[in-house]
Amino acid sequence: MVQFEELRLDLERLRPEIDDLADALGLKQMESEIQQLELRAAEPGFWDDMENSQKILQRTAALKSKVEAYNNLNSAYEDTLALIELANEEEDLSLLEEAQQEVEKVKESLEAQRLSTLLTGEYDSKNAILTFHAGSGGTEAQDWAEMLYRMYNRWAERHNFKVKTLDYLDGEEAGLKSATILVEGENAYGYLKSESGVHRLVRVSPFDSSGRRHTSFASLEVMPEIDDNIEVNINPEDIKMDVYRASGAGGQKVNKTSSAVRLTHIPTGIVVACQVERSQHQNREVAMKMLASKLMEIKEREHLDKIEDIKGVQKEITWGSQIRSYVFMPYTLVKDNRTSYEVSNINAVMDGDIDGFINAYLKALSQGTLKE
Repeated sequence: MVQFEELRLDLERLRPEIDDLADALGLKQMESEIQQLELRAAEPGFWDDMENSQKILQRTAALKSKVEAYNNLNSAYEDTLALIELANEEEDLSLLEEAQQEVEKVKESLEAQRLSTLLTGEYDSKNAILTFHAGSGGTEAQDWAEMLYRMYNRWAERHNFKVKTLDYLDGEEAGLKSATILVEGENAYGYLKSESGVHRLVRVSPFDSSGRRHTSFASLEVMPEIDDNIEVNINPEDIKMDVYRASGAGGQKVNKTSSAVRLTHIPTGIVVACQVERSQHQNREVAMKMLASKLMEIKEREHLDKIEDIKGVQKEITWGSQIRSYVFMPYTLVKDNRTSYEVSNINAVMDGDIDGFINAYLKALSQGTLKE
């Protein structure tokens, strides 16, 4: 039947791309590395160095996940081809819609895995540290910052990434003034780096009894979590430390102790804070790691030779032109200003469905077509 023949040809056009993907992913190299890592895990004394053994197991799991994803793509292709051929042979049009859906799933999986091959930056494979700041505008902006906080938590859940709240400062009436989370997972930074910038909200404010439309801003900073084996030299005299009592919404997000730590890097004005650990010493360690990550991210982004060349980040922490607008009224639309990618299902986006924006950014980045 013509419908199934066209669908089969559409699917078969993907076969060369799936085969090329194996080379782009380095599938054979990954399988070889998995074997080597499993041999190391079987060696006597493997668990003597707990930190190193955990890193080996995490690396093994990440590689296996990539290999499994590719194998699942292959299986989905073969199963879909078999379904189309069977339906065509039986001339069963009732299977057409299912077959079309399966072809789309194969395309989506291929596209997602192909995009992962674009993550070749030095820190793309690392965990990501996300810091949220409410803009000016009081409760409305603070509520918007919390909406973004939830959106990225939901995105992480969708991708089976772990999320750890490092710092959380409540808003005055609702929402949050600032918060920092650690997103742990393979390529977390590579995907989320596209989200750094100012996010703009347009809606009828639930805090305005007159029902007027409000525009609010919140910013998101994204930086890679720097490994302990990456040395970052920070002059201790350049750091000011403040200790304060931790506080989080309803006690749900953090431990309420007097051990929270805030570090200020005097030369640049960068401020980081951690309140999630139980001791002041632990919080200082985490905050130092965050500070090192932030300084390294700026150094790399601004193509500087060393940390000392960072003169200040005032430009980075003020409100500039937004990267994305989220409009709830008078219509629903989320549009990225850099790629022009847009969707109208704003509820899905706020529930963490932002892969379309991330993928559009990665494509534009690889093609050199990003708008300033």
